[in-house]
Amino acid sequence: MRRIAGRLAGLALTLFLASLLVFFSRFIVPGDPVTFLLRGRKPSPEAIAQVTEQYGLDLPPWQQYLNWLSGAVHGDFGRSLQYRQDVSTVIGERMPVTLMLVVMAGLIIAVVGVTAGIVAALNRGRALDRATLVGLTVLSAIPSFVGSIVLISVFAVQLGWFPTFGSGEGFADMAYHLVLPSIALAIVFVVLVGKVTRSSMVEQLGREHVEVATSRGLRRGTVVRRHVVRNALGPILTVSGVLVAGLLVASTIVEAAFGLAGIGSLLVQSVDRLDFPVVQAIVMLIVTSFVVVNAIVDLAEPWIDPRSAAGAGAR
Repeated sequence: MRRIAGRLAGLALTLFLASLLVFFSRFIVPGDPVTFLLRGRKPSPEAIAQVTEQYGLDLPPWQQYLNWLSGAVHGDFGRSLQYRQDVSTVIGERMPVTLMLVVMAGLIIAVVGVTAGIVAALNRGRALDRATLVGLTVLSAIPSFVGSIVLISVFAVQLGWFPTFGSGEGFADMAYHLVLPSIALAIVFVVLVGKVTRSSMVEQLGREHVEVATSRGLRRGTVVRRHVVRNALGPILTVSGVLVAGLLVASTIVEAAFGLAGIGSLLVQSVDRLDFPVVQAIVMLIVTSFVVVNAIVDLAEPWIDPRSAAGAGAR
């Protein structure tokens, strides 16, 4: 319980510090929200004062922060300067697209990356291992926007198997529209998971308990499943927090390439149009996802690998 309490306290502190950085960075960014709200017109001082008061921009920065933080805790991030709607509503309308895109990309990463790493490790030094490493190296050199262009050109334009634009309607149609975007989003992260999996598997294959289990006559598949794969999961899960944040950030490029109305494209538009409430909300969403996933992985690690808990207790 002490471990869990400590992790939760660290999570809360991290989110608090991140909220400070996210909110007050607005004051060092060039541009004035009032100017955007008035759309370049030449308003009277009374109109400027009215808009400033309406959006709370006349309050001291520390008070603006407290009001923003209080609302954010309850899911209220204020009103969008661009859409003139609640930020939560604007993000909520786009969240399903990005969420499904990230989930589909995550499944591709888990299946392809882990499988490639396991296959390479079990064939270490052989042709299949070298071929897998070469393939992962080639994939690592392909940026998301280049992968998006190639996928659109081949599978959408030339072969006509998938649509080139939009996210579709309904679950099945959305999944169909997001096949190519999810592949484009997953490419770089498949390389990361594949290499981490291979490295972790190779390390476990050289452990003494694996050699003992093999010498006792256990089948190779049983040894790999019980003594290698499970113990190799720790490093693989550790990178999952990085993957969550990375997928959300990288989705901005993929969504732009495929014309998807997700929170990634919304973030780019909001930065360009100085829609600070939306930018702050999306950045906090990414930070929160990263911190929470890392905390969950950290707490789950002793259950996955009991030796880590024993080591922590010994210290």
